[in-house]
Amino acid sequence: MSAYIGEFIGTLILVLLGDGVCCNVSLEKSGFKGGGAVHILIGWGMAVMVPAFTFGAMSGAHFNPAVTIGVAIRGGMDWALVPGYIIAQMLGGFCGAAILMVLYGDHIKATANDDVVRGCFCTGPSIPNPVLNFLSEFVATFVLVFTLAAIPGNAGDSAVSWVLVYGVIVACGASFGGLTGYAMNAARDSAPRLAYQLLAPNFGKKNANWGYGWIPLVAPICGGVVASLLYMALPF
Repeated sequence: MSAYIGEFIGTLILVLLGDGVCCNVSLEKSGFKGGGAVHILIGWGMAVMVPAFTFGAMSGAHFNPAVTIGVAIRGGMDWALVPGYIIAQMLGGFCGAAILMVLYGDHIKATANDDVVRGCFCTGPSIPNPVLNFLSEFVATFVLVFTLAAIPGNAGDSAVSWVLVYGVIVACGASFGGLTGYAMNAARDSAPRLAYQLLAPNFGKKNANWGYGWIPLVAPICGGVVASLLYMALPF
């Protein structure tokens, strides 16, 4: 249970800090509105690194179904633990987004553009193209899972490892973020998207855009699987 608790709280913090930086720079009447892409990149990198450092020794700090499945494929955990990890991650992502909606409730109401509000909690393509959007999320998650597999001490015994995790997240965002928002993680996209669908109407917002939402749910898992298979095939 300690691993599941670590994944739940860690993912909650990841979404709270990651989506929180999006709210901070995007919503009307926020003191940091207009902070820009660099602000978001730094914030999202820290949003992953902080809970990873905190819960790495407890659960391995996956906070992402694609990462969990990749670890299981590489033999790093028992497959019997995978469903519990994913459930904990999705619940954590949902709760993190729900807390943010309360904290930023007045700012959500003050923001007329529903797309801007939704974009604070879940991703969307800059140019809708299902094939390329899927490929973008696939490639970004491939890079994430492949590089995380190669980072030494990623079971929680090295503080340097979590600094490297920060670098991976920032690098992926800097290279792929402008395409689809670089979700790379159903627990940071599908779970907050569900929270948005259920709670946003209370603030006068709607349309969770599930027509696109299947891509950040499926593509990261596919990218993570391929990355893990290739990693095992190479002579590391």
